[in-house]
Amino acid sequence: MGSVSETTSSPLPSADRPDIAARLRDALLGASFTADGLLELLGAPAYAALARSETVPALRATRGDTPLETLVRLFLLQQPVPHARVADVLPLDACLEAGWLTRTGGDEVAATVDVRPYGGPSGEDWFIVSDLGCAVGGAGGIGSHDEGVVLGVGGASTTLAGITVRTPVASALDLGTGSGIQALHAAQHATRVTATDLNPRALHITALTLALSGAPAADLRQGSLFEPVRDGETFDLIVSNPPFVISPRARLTYRDGGMSGDDLCRSLVQEAGERLNEGGFAQFLANWQHVEGEDWQDRLRSWVPRGCDAWIVQREVQDITQYAELWLRDAGDHRGDPAEYQARYDAWLEEFEARKVKAVGFGWITLRRTGAAEPTVTVEEWPHPVEQPLGDTVRAHFERLDYLRSHDDAALLAAHFKLAAEVVQEQVGLPGAEDPEHVVLRQHRGMRRATKVDTVGAGFAGVCDGTLSAGRILDAIAQLMGEDPVLLRDRTPAQIRLLVEQGFLDPA
Repeated sequence: MGSVSETTSSPLPSADRPDIAARLRDALLGASFTADGLLELLGAPAYAALARSETVPALRATRGDTPLETLVRLFLLQQPVPHARVADVLPLDACLEAGWLTRTGGDEVAATVDVRPYGGPSGEDWFIVSDLGCAVGGAGGIGSHDEGVVLGVGGASTTLAGITVRTPVASALDLGTGSGIQALHAAQHATRVTATDLNPRALHITALTLALSGAPAADLRQGSLFEPVRDGETFDLIVSNPPFVISPRARLTYRDGGMSGDDLCRSLVQEAGERLNEGGFAQFLANWQHVEGEDWQDRLRSWVPRGCDAWIVQREVQDITQYAELWLRDAGDHRGDPAEYQARYDAWLEEFEARKVKAVGFGWITLRRTGAAEPTVTVEEWPHPVEQPLGDTVRAHFERLDYLRSHDDAALLAAHFKLAAEVVQEQVGLPGAEDPEHVVLRQHRGMRRATKVDTVGAGFAGVCDGTLSAGRILDAIAQLMGEDPVLLRDRTPAQIRLLVEQGFLDPA
């Protein structure tokens, strides 16, 4: 396997030969070089090991000479393969001409880039191109000290793809495109896709990813963040998995922002508002500092641009030692000189202590451009499992905000609601007790939330099938419980509002 430092200075396949990319794609599909084909050939353990950059199980599973085994060894495992075997599977001369393959001496050829099958959301067979040895992106321990490296798809990439709202739009912008995975997804529902990156090599590889996946070409522009975006240019969707790592200095372009602390993520969020069309979404992954004496939620609220609703979800928090160790391992520093490792570690802690940072949060930030007089900003911590993809859940969250803004308590009581799909009720209390201590409603879809409700809230949610108005249901509950219906109508809308906001109840 070629080292990363060698690959970033080596020539890439031509991005100007879509005809050859199409022929290569046909050959790959013909040999079942797809996500499903790999799983069947390698088996689940070896397939999962590849996602961790561990190749030994896949090497053992590809000792035969079938076309699929040949392609796995060539493009995934970066092994030289005899010229004659490759010629039986691929348009060899064309692939050599366009630079997808290179002669290694003797009668063998090798791949110049990593090509990894990737299953699209509707079963599409896509291919993600990246530098050799870098197919797994983000905290994967690839051991690269080369700032020009272009990584493939990691957990952060798939997380962002999963939370992105996928309604049809006219224009989409992928900031910091990397290997092009977000641009590839956007091309399925956006008429025009613009992709930017500071690294020209990343733009070249994005063009290869799109061509090899059979997707339309994107408008590729070099530059940092919004720099390549023209004055007055706006979009319906902006997505970014930016170089969000908070580090003492920008060593690695693919991950380190190059600004002080979390300023890069803050700038990205603050500048996105004026680049969005009305109703448009901007969705980012980000890191943020937990600063001594400062509420982290207030810090993030201050990032939200005017004229935008926001939903910010903190998925994980690491103390500064865990955080430094994660990204030192990502660069392979733990395998180098111990004294140099200690010095780098010390520099991270020194920087954090100087800024009074005690921890770092990771999560998702979604903005939506709104004409509402008072935009809504929701900041929450949710480290629990969720059900991806969440794009529809994100879109529905903002639709519910619009609904609640336009309905005062009287309108809410006149409205009809339905209990959301796959919501269950749990009663919590001591064994044998006549009444539960509390009742919990739990979702089995989307965010998989759980919320405590009182007896009225549980009874109300249980009979919401869209036929009766909220007020009539409360009147019936009041009669059953011997309560004053006027008082019940006064105190319950806040609970209904919360159940709608969190997706337990849908307006009918």
